[in-house]
Amino acid sequence: MANFISHWQNWLFTTALIVGAIIVARIIHFVIFFVLHRIARNPKRVVEASLWRHGRKPAIWILSFLAILLVLPAAHIPEIIKRPAEHVIGLALIASVAWVFIVVTDVASDVIYSRYRIDVADNLSARQIRTQVGMIRRILIFVVILLTAGIMLLTIPDVRAIGTSVLASAGLAGLVIGMAMKPTLSNLMAGIEIALTQPFRIEDAVIVENEWGWIEEITLTYVVVRIWDWRRMVLPISYFIEHPFQNWTKKTAQLLGSVYLYVDYTVPVDELRKELERIVKSTDKWMGTVCVLQVSDAKEYTIELRALADAKDAGTAWDLRCYIRENLIKFLQDKYPQSLPTMRAELRGRNGHAEMDQLPVVAQKGVEEQA
Repeated sequence: MANFISHWQNWLFTTALIVGAIIVARIIHFVIFFVLHRIARNPKRVVEASLWRHGRKPAIWILSFLAILLVLPAAHIPEIIKRPAEHVIGLALIASVAWVFIVVTDVASDVIYSRYRIDVADNLSARQIRTQVGMIRRILIFVVILLTAGIMLLTIPDVRAIGTSVLASAGLAGLVIGMAMKPTLSNLMAGIEIALTQPFRIEDAVIVENEWGWIEEITLTYVVVRIWDWRRMVLPISYFIEHPFQNWTKKTAQLLGSVYLYVDYTVPVDELRKELERIVKSTDKWMGTVCVLQVSDAKEYTIELRALADAKDAGTAWDLRCYIRENLIKFLQDKYPQSLPTMRAELRGRNGHAEMDQLPVVAQKGVEEQA
């Protein structure tokens, strides 16, 4: 304590020097990013906007650590404190450099994303590029963090000595670690495989676990599927390597929408086929290529009609199917109500004579109740 009081001028000078260096670093940071923000207001300056968004926080720390490292030799600090302080600042600078690499990765991703937009009609190649870039970005960030942690640990003599002493048992340790991290490593390898082979991409329409939705997010360990009713299904990324799933937009987003109707044998199929053509031509949901109505099955009391029409994507195909189904049912109700599903029954009077009649399904219940 007496030593501290006797050298209070040196401590005051050192504190003022460090605080002044940090203030100067903050001023430089403010000027640089103020100018960058003004430039980034132009929507075409994607690089500047990305640098301003991703680089503000790391730049504060990097400039501050650099400023302290520059003024530290001139500061009157005892050697017993100076060496640990330089080591801590050195570790912080290593972490800051890693942060810079991550920022560069983010900026490069933003530039690529700006050139491949997915908010357009024909976005298949854009979604493919975005998926690859997103997965490669996450892998690079993982590698940078892993290497940075290793470099930082190697700068600590005690840790390096411990690492040397256990080198002989590295095989057994690696086996134990590998067994413990098997799920993580499995997901990591699955993520790399998906990035290269791309069985699905961002915003692909998929059916997973009997749920229909879109791929919303792909990470190194899990995939988020946005279900049609806005729920989110989170699955380990290895699931898509080990289990089958449906991808409705693997090669193209176009889909055939199918509608099934069950009607009476007396239905005029030709008239219904003409009505289907009129219905699909009245909506912009139809792509204009496929319009088919066929008798796909014949059951005991009804026949099965299948209507096919093409749409540009899964969501539009669903809306088109509902539109066709509603209008075909309305057409049958208005024009051919007798062609709706009916139940034929044989009625016998008291004289024992059989009388054949055709009863609607709704009327059938009343006949059974009276019987």
